[in-house]
Amino acid sequence: MSATSDPKPIYRGRFAPSPTGELHAGSLMAALGSWLIARHRQGEWLIRIEDLDPPRESPGIAVRQLATLAAFGLVSDRPVQRQSERGELYDRALKKLAAEGEAFPCLCSRSDLEPHGGIHRRCVDHPSGRVRAWRLRVPEQTVAFVDRVRGDFSQNLARDVGDFVLRRADGYWAYQLAVVVDDADQGITDIVRGADLLDSTPRQIYLQRRLGVPTPTYAHLPLLLDDAARKLSKSAASLAVDPRDPLPVLRRLYQLLGQDSRPLAAASTVDAALRIAAETFEPVNIPNNNIVIHNTDTEKTGAHSGSAITAAQEVPGT
Repeated sequence: MSATSDPKPIYRGRFAPSPTGELHAGSLMAALGSWLIARHRQGEWLIRIEDLDPPRESPGIAVRQLATLAAFGLVSDRPVQRQSERGELYDRALKKLAAEGEAFPCLCSRSDLEPHGGIHRRCVDHPSGRVRAWRLRVPEQTVAFVDRVRGDFSQNLARDVGDFVLRRADGYWAYQLAVVVDDADQGITDIVRGADLLDSTPRQIYLQRRLGVPTPTYAHLPLLLDDAARKLSKSAASLAVDPRDPLPVLRRLYQLLGQDSRPLAAASTVDAALRIAAETFEPVNIPNNNIVIHNTDTEKTGAHSGSAITAAQEVPGT
């Protein structure tokens, strides 16, 4: 793996957007939070484009996402990698798992699994799928870990998840396999991301163990929700952040991460604001609850989501 030839840093983090839509305030806060923790630990921060699902992707979105991040001063410390170019690594991992009896082909369709709550515990007697997917065999096992923000978290994989997909029936690689392979290959030591992915973490830890790769440390940041408690990316409030005026948004997102934004008021440039933010950042102050963004005028005014984060309150997270 390419990262193993490099001297191992004390800390290497990453931000990994999917090119399915413009960056909104919630995704930008996750990027900022992961960048701040990397700088606090004097480590590296990488960007990886998770372009695994072409039918859901929009042309040019990845380029615009990178441009938006750059406008907010968030630039990868190493060349940006794209999952669409890494299929050989995923194939190698799948073959290893299949050879060891951990992965198996499956013709079960979603409709076949509906009577079982969508959970695959064994293949049905007469599966209706025409093209096989590949799944990871999951035993009756509870995977537990300590999240740096959310605390103790555990999941019984057989009961709650079942045998999960590694390669889809349509031929595309599944997120769970790709993210584990990429994090190991890039030498990621710490994963900082939104709390919507907390539930995926036990699957990834189990898969790391099956592949014999290190398990990073995890920290799941609060989600930004709208007044109906929907994740901001699925809300009318999820209009793209405006990269033309980044400073007010940076200050507000820094505050939503539980930090004192007053020192940033004196900064007249993005670089100056990020430098002050990195110097004053305290990870222990990150909220462990999700945050509701009160957004009464965005739909009326057509304002960008940066202006929609003026009022917020914490709500219990998952």
